[in-house]
Amino acid sequence: MTTISTRTVEYPADGLTMIGHLALPSGTGRRPAVLLGPEGMGLSDVERRRADALAELGYTVLAFDLHGGRYLSDPEEMLARCLPLLADPDRMRGIGHAALDVLRAEPRTDPDRIAAVGYGTGGAVGLELGRDGVGLRAIGTVNALTTGRPGEAAHIRCPVWAGVGSEDPIMPPAQRNAFTAEMQAAGVDWRLTVYGGALHAFHHPPVDHPVVPGVGHHPQHARRAWRDVVDLLAECLPTPGPGHVARPDGSAPAPKADVPSDGGSKSGS
Repeated sequence: MTTISTRTVEYPADGLTMIGHLALPSGTGRRPAVLLGPEGMGLSDVERRRADALAELGYTVLAFDLHGGRYLSDPEEMLARCLPLLADPDRMRGIGHAALDVLRAEPRTDPDRIAAVGYGTGGAVGLELGRDGVGLRAIGTVNALTTGRPGEAAHIRCPVWAGVGSEDPIMPPAQRNAFTAEMQAAGVDWRLTVYGGALHAFHHPPVDHPVVPGVGHHPQHARRAWRDVVDLLAECLPTPGPGHVARPDGSAPAPKADVPSDGGSKSGS
């Protein structure tokens, strides 16, 4: 397995002290980088494992924080913070820019080769960075088909890939249609993958705390969504690698066709 290093980074954003997880690939040179956003519950070991897995592929990765080092396992508390956040593009951009500054300041990061990948609220943050005109190489989102202010999607200058479950009540067909219409009208190079039979947060392993209605794990589609994320990065942000994909749970690498879903006990919505 490729040797990586990790460390915790603290930085200010949204009036809080954020605590992110930085994962660095082996070697000493600059590498393409990924800004990795968590579900609405906040940064957990699931995102940390994903960051580590991408670092094994040769990327510098910052899994960023949403809630000042807190993981909001109470759905009502999570919604009370995330719904106003999702309704405020400037706040989301502030959180995204603060994390992006940390990632760009890392000496191992090639500042001209950065992608944003996010889940739920973290994916919405990545989209807002694109709408704000940040020069990203790719944007990938799962469960985050959020639309922006009129006309601002025209500022997105990179391919956008989005994944969603067909049975997701939080991102229903009407929301999918609004998102794709926005991307199409803006001339964005966009793709949407609908995973048949999957609910919201289908990519996330089962959890041991309450979740909002409509959330459910789908192991097969979780594996497919991870492969789709890695394929997006391979297309838009290629990096030399060993020809296989690291497992997000930190176990031995597997052939690309056999990428497993993450393990873990925390989930966002």
